[in-house]
Amino acid sequence: MKLLLTSGGVTNPSIHAALVALLGKPVTEARALCIPTAQWGHPVCGPVSARGFVCGLPPWGSLTSLPWASLGLLELTALPTIGRERWVPWVREADVLLVDGGDAAYLCHWVRASGLADLLPELSRAVWVGVSAGSMVMTPRFGADFVRWPAAPDDRGLGLVDVSVFPHLDGFPDNTLADAERWAADLGVPAYALDDQSALAVTERGVEVVSEGRWQHFPA
Repeated sequence: MKLLLTSGGVTNPSIHAALVALLGKPVTEARALCIPTAQWGHPVCGPVSARGFVCGLPPWGSLTSLPWASLGLLELTALPTIGRERWVPWVREADVLLVDGGDAAYLCHWVRASGLADLLPELSRAVWVGVSAGSMVMTPRFGADFVRWPAAPDDRGLGLVDVSVFPHLDGFPDNTLADAERWAADLGVPAYALDDQSALAVTERGVEVVSEGRWQHFPA
């Protein structure tokens, strides 16, 4: 699976071009599924922001407002109740999964509990596009400061990439470069701090920074 790990979504032409390159075709020819699940685990998210993401409304909908050939909704918390025979074909037929932000630990729990984690290694042609927690979930660790879900067992992610992501650099009072440096020092893995104009494109060739803004790399 190819990954586009963003902080704020497809926010500029460079990130859009990276998305098209990963898809191998224009977005107008690609079938997308959007996943809002992470929002339910974070205390500042809720019905309004979840609807904004799904419907492509600003400021939440930079992914879902793109002119996809088709756009569907995949709610991970529902999948265990309907049977794999229904939802697995939906995922296999998608070209891209658009995974919104919220709480990374909550999202990680449901990627595993839904069975989606077991399917991801088989989706070699698909692209995972994450926003904030939707990006962090693919990393080894997201850091305790980003865990807001009370039932989270720890800050470990799926580990499908070997770097961690600090999103929204300079976007909030507690997301300064100094905060990112302290965060990275506790992880034990390489990491990147990304502002909302930056992303990581991850393929079998490695990790590439795509940015029209500010970012910082922290070696392990």
